[in-house]
Amino acid sequence: MKKSLVLAMAMALGVTASAYAANPFSDVPAGHWAYDSISKLAAAGVVEGYPDGSFKGENLMTRYEMAQIVAKAMAKGANVDALAAEFAQELDNLGVRVAALEKKVDNVKITGQVRYNYAKLNGGADADMLRTRLWIAGQVNEDWKYTAMLENRQNFKSSNKGEEGDVRFQRAYVDGKLGGLKVRAGRSGFTSWNALSALSFGGEIYDTRADYGQIQYGKDIQLTAAVGKLADATGMLGTGIGSDLSAGGDFWAVNVKGDLGKIATLNVGYYDLNDGGKIAVDKEIINVGLALKLNKDFKFLADWYKLNSDDDVIDGNQGWGLGVAIKGAKAAKPGSWGINAKYIDIEDGIMVSNGWNHSDGSSSAGQKGWAVGGYYTIAKNIVAGVEYYSTEWKTKADGHQETLWSQLVFTF
Repeated sequence: MKKSLVLAMAMALGVTASAYAANPFSDVPAGHWAYDSISKLAAAGVVEGYPDGSFKGENLMTRYEMAQIVAKAMAKGANVDALAAEFAQELDNLGVRVAALEKKVDNVKITGQVRYNYAKLNGGADADMLRTRLWIAGQVNEDWKYTAMLENRQNFKSSNKGEEGDVRFQRAYVDGKLGGLKVRAGRSGFTSWNALSALSFGGEIYDTRADYGQIQYGKDIQLTAAVGKLADATGMLGTGIGSDLSAGGDFWAVNVKGDLGKIATLNVGYYDLNDGGKIAVDKEIINVGLALKLNKDFKFLADWYKLNSDDDVIDGNQGWGLGVAIKGAKAAKPGSWGINAKYIDIEDGIMVSNGWNHSDGSSSAGQKGWAVGGYYTIAKNIVAGVEYYSTEWKTKADGHQETLWSQLVFTF
């Protein structure tokens, strides 16, 4: 053990010159420069000698031996950030919680995602875009953390330009615990709880930003409640709520989710919202969803929707949808893949702002049709995907849409 290393470890544990008078090892005399430091480390259980009572301080140490000492020191409350960072891999191999070590080294973490997508639309212009997102997460304490997300979009087709160079806060929220409740508050993504929202295509009722508070309680039977304001896609620095989506009104929603045996999960959701836009429409939407996990690689999903509205034209409208998910592409696992498919028949007014990637993904108009998508992890943290949509607008005589959507996603 080098002199500087012994002194650094001892200082981390708060060694004083006269902390321990007893000689812990036969080959460390009282006059040795490291006597007090080694005494403190030995008494704290951080370092151990050999069976013959010697320390053998001149012997070389392996990195694993040093990692064990760092782990023990941290368990005693020592501030060993630099050593923890240096020996993170060895500590991980020894079963030490690397997440806890990273927390000590740096309380704020930054992750990111870069996505390039290209869409071929029937009867319309092609569209492609580069979207960059940076996630910033900070731990407030053991129970609470803060998350923010910055986003920049580069649209390469002239018809879609207008946001180049803009970087906006699209998320800013806190997550925490209050007693037995899980809490979220701020601007975050809000996806409706219908079963089909688990597919890569996005939620059918609502799937974009919202300024809201949410509580969640329970495990086997889970109750979730949210209240707030639906937000538009322009973000916190945009021109206002509801400026470019048929969304922006006040809302509240509740959902009950529970397991029915080992393979089935049932959820019942209720949404009370004002869908915003130029003409506000008050809506009540009921959704019943069922998910069947038939095995580890295959899921079957089903949804039913009912709308009550103050608009007599759409009041009483209903809808349903079916979907399957086979396997799944995992960013951390090269060669993994997944397939999603669905069929929907949803009347007008139920989809307030869905998360689809087809040519009219944000429309609240009724839709009927199908979609299929395939996803493949070509290298670690690089996932490619292709989706195809074929749908009909319920409110147009000639509303057929076909969209081929492709994307390449890098995460870091």
